[in-house]
Amino acid sequence: MLPDDKLNALMSRHAELEAALAGQRAPEEFVRLSRELAELGPIVETVKRFRAIEREIADLDTLIEDPATDSEMRRIAEAEKPIAEANRATLEREIRLHLIPKDAMDERNVILEIRAGTGGDEAALFAGVLFRMYERYAARQGWAVEVISESAGAVGGFKEIIAEIRGRGAFAKLKFESGAHRVQRVPETEASGRIHTSAATVAVLPEVEDVDITIRDEDLKIDTMRSGGAGGQHVNKTESAIRVTHLPTGIAIVVQEERSQHRNKAKAMALLRARLYEQQREKRDSERAAERRIQVGSGDRSERIRTYNFPQGRVTDHRINLTLYKLPQVIEGEALGELIDALVTENQAALLAAQSGAR
Repeated sequence: MLPDDKLNALMSRHAELEAALAGQRAPEEFVRLSRELAELGPIVETVKRFRAIEREIADLDTLIEDPATDSEMRRIAEAEKPIAEANRATLEREIRLHLIPKDAMDERNVILEIRAGTGGDEAALFAGVLFRMYERYAARQGWAVEVISESAGAVGGFKEIIAEIRGRGAFAKLKFESGAHRVQRVPETEASGRIHTSAATVAVLPEVEDVDITIRDEDLKIDTMRSGGAGGQHVNKTESAIRVTHLPTGIAIVVQEERSQHRNKAKAMALLRARLYEQQREKRDSERAAERRIQVGSGDRSERIRTYNFPQGRVTDHRINLTLYKLPQVIEGEALGELIDALVTENQAALLAAQSGAR
């Protein structure tokens, strides 16, 4: 059974917001109320459809049970009832999904970190493949990607690359990408055609605002230095590179992508906030072991989550045992959405099961 009290409260709040927005409001309040109304809109519409189908089923039951109903009308009602009941079950599931507590960070932008793991030059090349995959996927979603810092591999790719991905719902879509990604392929330098295995780790952190986490000025050590680089016209001749060290945790962030010291510091602080928030989240999750078990992935960078097998043209996500023979389309960012959607669906199913068990 659905929680009628909760649904009635949502319907009442939706009506209150509509009435409030019909009057004069200050611009800030108008935006806040409009956003809340838009968030409630989908579940309210689903509840209306659910209650309409419940009334329809009740009417069909009355027709079927009434001795005065002629046989043809009863036959039609009996045929329509299973269809209506199937629609009701679908709408009930939709409502339950709407009622799952939202991750407060789901709508946030993302800080994406990719680091080459075991495998030397091949791992760095693979890290480059992964970054381009996410970059293409982001472009398909209409999101913007901006590199915060990068360290190039000796023969291409990246030893490490950190980027910001800006777009609505970026964290909701990408949060299950955290973990160890493994690649199996024949390197171009391998004359014997032997398959090599290498790896890269991915971390997806929500962009954290000042209100989410407090950083005291006295806990920071900020150093300026001259930016490194390969030379040429874009080398930074001024000391605009920034290293921010958080003394209590020892976390150090270096950013040298921008020519402006102020912008580099802003990027370094954004990354530091995200790392500290992630550290707190991991601690909180480990303390809530039961909740951790219902998640698709723990987000632990050491957890092997996916294998990209080039000779066989397949990608396997080990958490949900899903294999797609679409490797080229996945690394082009085109079929990555199929993996992400499957992970989101699996997580929703786990949360629904946990919700049912808690009742």
